[in-house]
Amino acid sequence: MTDADRIPTNLRTLLILEILGRADEPLTPTQINEHLDLPKQTVHRLCTTLEQEGFLTRCADGKRMKPARRLMDLGAGLIHSARDFHSRHQILEQIAQRVNEAVNYVVPQESGMHYLDRVDTDWPLRIQLPVGSHVPFHCTASGKAYMASMAPAARRAFVAALDLKPLTEATILTPAALLEELAQIRKQGFAIDNGEFMEGMVALAVPVTDPSGRYLASLAFHGPSQRLTVAQAIAQKTIIQDGAEKLRDSLFE
Repeated sequence: MTDADRIPTNLRTLLILEILGRADEPLTPTQINEHLDLPKQTVHRLCTTLEQEGFLTRCADGKRMKPARRLMDLGAGLIHSARDFHSRHQILEQIAQRVNEAVNYVVPQESGMHYLDRVDTDWPLRIQLPVGSHVPFHCTASGKAYMASMAPAARRAFVAALDLKPLTEATILTPAALLEELAQIRKQGFAIDNGEFMEGMVALAVPVTDPSGRYLASLAFHGPSQRLTVAQAIAQKTIIQDGAEKLRDSLFE
């Protein structure tokens, strides 16, 4: 009996989830087992069970596995517990006071970006995107910050599967143009939405990461273009980047 054989079944299941969670791309059961050295049929059986229970899903090739909605919801729930919510919301309030615009904490879900937390502005003229709002990946600063965090191959596959629906005249409509912008976002560390999602809206977003640099969420602020220009948003990017670091430290202290 090997050391791997002595691992209880429930712990083997957790290890499979951990391996996939740390990977930059979907993995086959065989690739997963390179980290476990278990009997081949055991890993395939556990992966099938996790798929049936909604924790994993198969890619279009029918071989590689990736986290499914139930696992992502579980992870989000652990990260965004009650204690973390209060700490996070306080940081958002501090950022909002400095940028004097609405500040949002946005996480990816299957169909788009989900507004998990928000501190609104006191301005009479404001853009209404309350907690619980869902917005597209391809034409929002938060969505582009998320896609830019992906490894290049995963990013190309993700963009290829998107419906690049035009919402304004500024919406990027071709995969090539979107991929070019995402590469630039990856280099500069922030994403801009200049009226791509909603006419008259300007937004800037940065990634919130864990201590290993893996993406967790997007931290963004936005305002009407009558009050906030792209240049003004970029001039305040350091405030948002500092806020993202505070959120990381708060979540993993």
